[in-house]
Amino acid sequence: MNDTLKRAISGAIYVILLIASILFSTESFFILFGIFLLISVVEFCNLIQLNKIFSLILAAVTYLLFYKTNFKQDNLLLIDVAHFATLFALTLTILVSLKCLVFLFDDKQTTINSLSKYAYLIGYIILPFVFITKIPFGEKGYNPKIIISIFILIWTNDTFAFIVGKSIGKRKLFEKVSPKKTIEGFIGGVLFAVMASYIISKYYFEPKEYYFKRSVFIWMTIALIVGIFGTIGDLIESKFKRIAGVKDSGTIMPGHGGILDRLDSVIFVAPIVFLFYQILNYVS
Repeated sequence: MNDTLKRAISGAIYVILLIASILFSTESFFILFGIFLLISVVEFCNLIQLNKIFSLILAAVTYLLFYKTNFKQDNLLLIDVAHFATLFALTLTILVSLKCLVFLFDDKQTTINSLSKYAYLIGYIILPFVFITKIPFGEKGYNPKIIISIFILIWTNDTFAFIVGKSIGKRKLFEKVSPKKTIEGFIGGVLFAVMASYIISKYYFEPKEYYFKRSVFIWMTIALIVGIFGTIGDLIESKFKRIAGVKDSGTIMPGHGGILDRLDSVIFVAPIVFLFYQILNYVS
């Protein structure tokens, strides 16, 4: 079996498993991303040389503790505690995301100290998975269309960034970290993601006429977040791999690498999208 066929088969299995688990139930969605989290933790620990057992326990406990905060509680005290915990987690994640940006652009940094390793583990890997599971939950409960649409935008951005970059890409985006990415590919990916967001807003969510403009604005903004921050997330993971001296984070997906290689964009995007939702709720 050649590499292209392996890549196609493993990619198809990944997409089918992902969409099926999201659509089937909240439990299957939660379980699958819990498994993805644990695999990603192992892969990340291999990249930065961190203790796997402690990291897996920390990831599992954090993921389980936040799971119930997705659902409405009758007890006001529990609501307040859940709200504070989510706000604290979001603040910590954004701070670590900023640290990741500094790490990405710091050409001199070739090693990572122990404290930074755990900061990255918590704020770059574990908590973003928590926010992935929070995004589909709103006032009306679980809405699988939201998280599926975000993945569609990420896949659209990645696909057309590759196609446009391959076709007309000349100027390198960030050659030191990812030699194949081009500025033309980046712009093409963002533009196609924005176009896809319009289609998603109009035909997938089918909002009422007086909500249409608001829906288009929301999804186009999310497309911009996905295109910009998804690319940054991909570059940050590439920086970790470059320091580790490896091409892929793992080998679980033939032709694609590891789970972290497939989810590097969404884990960096998820907290930003969640923050955007919170701002929308506050404004409205």
